[in-house]
This record gives sequence, C-alpha cells and structure tokens, in this order.
Amino acid sequence: MKITELFDLTRTAAGGYLKGFVYPWEALSGLKDFILNLGESLGGDYIEISSGVWVHKSVSVDKTSYIGGPCIIGENTQVRHCAFIRGGALIGKDCVVGNSTEIKNSVLFDSVQVPHYNYVGDSILGYKAHLGAGAVTSNVKSDRTLVTVKGGEFEIATGLKKLGAMLGDGVEVGCNSVLNPGTVVGKNTNIYPLSRVRGIVPADSIFKNNNDVAEKIS
Repeated sequence: MKITELFDLTRTAAGGYLKGFVYPWEALSGLKDFILNLGESLGGDYIEISSGVWVHKSVSVDKTSYIGGPCIIGENTQVRHCAFIRGGALIGKDCVVGNSTEIKNSVLFDSVQVPHYNYVGDSILGYKAHLGAGAVTSNVKSDRTLVTVKGGEFEIATGLKKLGAMLGDGVEVGCNSVLNPGTVVGKNTNIYPLSRVRGIVPADSIFKNNNDVAEKIS
C-alpha cells in the first residue's frame, strides 16, 4: 500500500511530488497547492482557461462540462458531457472523464478512465486504472469519524475525515461497485461488479467479496 508498491511514478506529472511521501493519502492535503505551483510552470502547450485551470491544447472539453480550479488536465484527455471537476484535480494524459462523472481533490495518472457516472473524491487512481459505469469512491464514513486504513493485523490512522480510494496501476473496478473510505487496491487487481470493497486488496487479485479474494493465475 506504499506509493512505490502501487504506482509507476513516471506516469504522472505528480511523480516528483508523490516521491516525498510514503503512503499515497499523505499527498492529498497539499495537492491543491502543488497543482497551483505546477500550473504556473507549464509551457505554452497549456492554456489557462480560467483562474487556476490549465488545460493542454489537445484536450477535448464538452461545452456542458464544468472545470473548477485548481486543476491541470494533460494532453489528449477527453472531458465529456456534464463532467463535473470541482477543484484540486490533477488529470493525466490520455484520460477519459466521462458523462456525469465528478472529480475533486484527486490524482488521475495517465490513461485512467472514469467514463460513466463515477464519483472520484480524495483519491488516487494509478496508470490505466478504470472504473466501470456507476462505480464510486466513497470518501466520508457514515459516522463522520476519521478514516483508518485497515489490512490484516494492522491499521493506520490517516488523520483524515475525507479519504476515498487508492487504486494501483491497472486496477479494473466493475460496474456499480462502492470503494469504501480508505480502500487500497494493489496493482492489476480486478474488482467484480456490484462489489462493496473495504480495507486492503492485494495486487494481482480477483475480488468477489471480502471473504473471496483469489490470486490471478497468469
């Protein structure tokens, strides 16, 4: 669940920033400031379309979408109909932010797809991660207490009231799944549709439910 175990840091403009932390959720509190500082240093291929919002000139943005700052969107990314990006979002190259998808205070590595009715809040999605239609990251516990990341015999207090999911590179999340606050999913793992996921899911696994996680057979 460490940053070095989950992500290829060459696949995001936040690679250098993320190297300064051990666990990915530690990077969320300073993400907005990082985006603002990075945005000011971007070259002429990026256009500041509104205050604190930098979009690569190759990006396709539907006129019905909303993009609030601070935000950076990398080259060849698609922002589709009624997407709602409400600040603190670093979105990489070749991504898809689709129909009625909402993003806030999150990092999407390159080639991430969140194409249909997704919510991504206070989360980090690794290279080529994909959320099926209706899959969401729940980022606040029902009792409003601080989020703890739990796995096996240990648990880590994050000190955060809002924390969504940390998805490693290549994670596939099935349609209408809910990733509970503080969920961590290792690289190249598949989550079955309609799943309710919590805790830590190992890399290279198939998640059916919390009591049925199988190792992938190559």
